[in-house]
Amino acid sequence: MSHNTYELKAETREQVGKGSARAVRRQGKIPAVIYGAKQPPLAIALSYKDVYYKIHGGGFLTTIATIDVDGQKIRVLPKDYQLDPVKDFPLHVDFLRVGKDTEVNVNVPVRFINEDKSPGIKRGGVLNIVRHEIEFNCPANAIPDAITIDLAGREIGDTIHISAVTLPEGVRPVITDRDFTIATIAGSSAMKPEAEAAEGEPAEAEEKAEE
Repeated sequence: MSHNTYELKAETREQVGKGSARAVRRQGKIPAVIYGAKQPPLAIALSYKDVYYKIHGGGFLTTIATIDVDGQKIRVLPKDYQLDPVKDFPLHVDFLRVGKDTEVNVNVPVRFINEDKSPGIKRGGVLNIVRHEIEFNCPANAIPDAITIDLAGREIGDTIHISAVTLPEGVRPVITDRDFTIATIAGSSAMKPEAEAAEGEPAEAEEKAEE
């Protein structure tokens, strides 16, 4: 489970809209909104530098933060952000208020371990990852850092479905209508020439015998 957290300082924004957002950015800050928990949306401005490094540091959308808004501390989870399509600069962030019973949908990365203990991969098979991330519904206070898939004992032709994964308590896949595939162990194209060579050996032996 992710226990990392951080705090950001913010100030309230009196005005909202595109013109106000542009004015905030000209001051070296990022416009943002805190919403949820049956409270009115709160428009804020954050330090550009702080937001930039948090977004590009990884795990931004799965890590709970505390925002100090003029002395009032609010626990939040980043839900969405906008980047400049050309320069990757942050333009806006949406935060969700987090309470003790808050549940959220988040994309959690998939991590694979023990590739060296997979007989299929040892024989030249290839791990074909269908889903690098899986969307889960889970308590906001217990978002997994990653979902771990153990490849020990996996053979060529094996398919790993979500039903084969032991999930932390309270963590449920958003897709519930099918047992979806996360990864497969496929035969490598590099294995084919070897197989063809092996098949060709008897024919070559027969030709030499005829000579």
